[in-house]
Amino acid sequence: MELSLLNLLLVLVAAWLGGLLATRLGYPSVLGELLAGMLLGPPLLGVLHGSEALAVVGELGVLLMLLYIGMEIDPQELGRASKGGVLAALGGFITPFVACYLLIYSVTGSAYAAMFVGVAAGVTSLATKSRILVDLQLLDTRIAHVMMAGALITDTLSLLIFAGVIGVAQFGSVSMVQLSVVGLKALAFFSVAALAGLKLIPRFGAWLQRYAPGRTVSFLLIVVLALLYAEGAELAGLHGILGAFLAGLFLRERTLGRTLSRDLMDLVRDVSLGFLAPVFFVMAGFEVTFEVFWEHPVLLASVIVLATLAKIIGTALFYLPTGYGWREGLVLGAGMNGRGAVEIIIAQIGLSLGIIDTTIFSILVFMAIFTTATVPVLLKLGVDWLKRRGELVRSDHERRGVLIIGAGTTARALGRVLARSQPVWVVDRNPQLCALAEKDGLQARCGDALDEQVLSEAQAAHVRTFIAMTGNAEVNALAAQLARTVFYVPEIHVLFSGGDEAEHQSLLTHLHATTLFAGSVSLAAWDYRIEQERIVRSKVRVEQAGSAARFFRALQGPRPTLPLAVLREDQYWAVHSGLTLQPGDEVIVLQAVDVVAVPRDRFDRLVAEASVLDLARQLSLEEFFRKASEALAARLELDAETLQQRFLDREALSSTVVFPGVAIPHVIVEGQGRFELLVARCREGLQFPGQPERVHAVFVLARSEDERTFHLQALSAIAQILQREDFEQAWLAAAGPEALRRLLLESERRRLPLPAGSEPGEALPEA
Repeated sequence: MELSLLNLLLVLVAAWLGGLLATRLGYPSVLGELLAGMLLGPPLLGVLHGSEALAVVGELGVLLMLLYIGMEIDPQELGRASKGGVLAALGGFITPFVACYLLIYSVTGSAYAAMFVGVAAGVTSLATKSRILVDLQLLDTRIAHVMMAGALITDTLSLLIFAGVIGVAQFGSVSMVQLSVVGLKALAFFSVAALAGLKLIPRFGAWLQRYAPGRTVSFLLIVVLALLYAEGAELAGLHGILGAFLAGLFLRERTLGRTLSRDLMDLVRDVSLGFLAPVFFVMAGFEVTFEVFWEHPVLLASVIVLATLAKIIGTALFYLPTGYGWREGLVLGAGMNGRGAVEIIIAQIGLSLGIIDTTIFSILVFMAIFTTATVPVLLKLGVDWLKRRGELVRSDHERRGVLIIGAGTTARALGRVLARSQPVWVVDRNPQLCALAEKDGLQARCGDALDEQVLSEAQAAHVRTFIAMTGNAEVNALAAQLARTVFYVPEIHVLFSGGDEAEHQSLLTHLHATTLFAGSVSLAAWDYRIEQERIVRSKVRVEQAGSAARFFRALQGPRPTLPLAVLREDQYWAVHSGLTLQPGDEVIVLQAVDVVAVPRDRFDRLVAEASVLDLARQLSLEEFFRKASEALAARLELDAETLQQRFLDREALSSTVVFPGVAIPHVIVEGQGRFELLVARCREGLQFPGQPERVHAVFVLARSEDERTFHLQALSAIAQILQREDFEQAWLAAAGPEALRRLLLESERRRLPLPAGSEPGEALPEA
């Protein structure tokens, strides 16, 4: 058995290109891999060909793929499935199974072939559903939850019945004795598998966590475990994929630990779906025959039509006892009509065992392609139908509440308002902020917002709205992506604090999210204003319908204004760019006061009077110090060229870069009581000698000898400002020189007592 590396390479390239094209068109990659095998393999062009060695590679990929599917499915979710989900799953499986069984049996006379076709017709593709639900923005609807639960149950049920069919088919005929033997062997396997899964695998997981042999060894060990389960299934007369699937069900996060479980799932997914399984699906395309279109067109059309109608009608009929109506049942059936990888695996195994022939196999493949391709169209038509009739039910009773990422002052202020009408959870890494949130009556979870377990404990799987409003744009984006792709949160709002607007819009489009507050907002500035009580809170009644974004723009004037939340029919909602304000809505608005008379120190005054340079293009160090010297020379009563040379000479002694991206050049000048500050931002960055990173923030200091003490105080003040987690982002995102000045003035730091002769009541410039 020799493996042709060139053929393997070509198969992988074909799988990658086909899968990429399919996903770009909104379909699962397995359809592209199948089509690649059909077009480039023996059925059409004959460029690719199969081999025994290649088949082994593909079969290993399928085993690992079923292991991954098992690890993805939470058995508790099956137990928690709603009544509607269970009924939809049963109707969507039993009806097409029976209909296609009767059709194939009447044509071929083979009960085993008929059972294989029936099982394949009953399958529902879970991956296809989740992608389509996101694209159509249906995650917050009742039909979405029923479809996801139904697909989960159907796939599990299909694998169990498929295993039984395999066991019976091995005898060649059916009798009570043979059925009893098959049943006993299957029962013995499930008993041993469950006993090992509940008693031995947890100990195995604890050993892995304790001794931490590394990802590579851990991956090898769970693959060995999956193969042991697969071999056990084979010995019981079942198929190995069922054993791998069961092994995955027991290899849960509770068994392996959160970190190790996630790492191993990623490895299994990458190796199976990214490398080995595509070989299987391309080779499955090799077995298809296009002759079925002209030799058995009636049978092909009959199977496709019958499987589609039986799935839709059966789901609707079984769904009637829920009381939600037959129209919703029909739409559910249309959404669950797509088949996917599991059906192809079942069909391929049936072909390899000789239970079905290439004609039946080809019909099943074309059924999978056709039904999956029609799901987005049928589901959209059905949803539009329900919308027109006012029967598309948003699942408020199933998802309720708000999860806010970030527990800063503005986040807590928003949370307090929203909590008047719904539960609010907050997540933050800072224990002090979480304590303040709990004091405000919010439910807080202290931890990393990018940790799935933390989000799960903060009810991410049950909330209706997810708000990402930390000072870190990257954290906001990644947390929002987790909320959408892992927890299927229907409403996602992301803070925009300036910066790359095109990148922000791309994120919103990708996640079907909206901009929190409907415009660009400086979180740090509003945190400071609220803490210092430098705001006026009011309610603005909406008189004319319009977008929240337009409302946000209309509010902006000389004083910064923030539309915090909207009150509509006794419910409070966050303001966001996707919101349309209606007449009668009341918007809670925060507006900054004109002046502030809070105690301040000498450094605040220095910042208030400092020159601020906002440099758009990259400069040489000589050019920068020339500009800085020209701005400072008059105040210091020095020649600009002389001052420039002093800065350059000081820089030649040792670098004044104190933090990555931050420099504090300083020189001593003649006289007494002289201390000047110049602040500069260089968007493209300054290259200081010997420094790997460019500098974007520069604090230029010039002082006389007698100001040594205040020099140290100024350095301490700058260091405290730089400790802000969002300083770099806020610095680069600031709108201009005065915004940079406000950023420094509004940053939290320890302020020293005012010097003698100062006037405490003097106001700083409006921030």
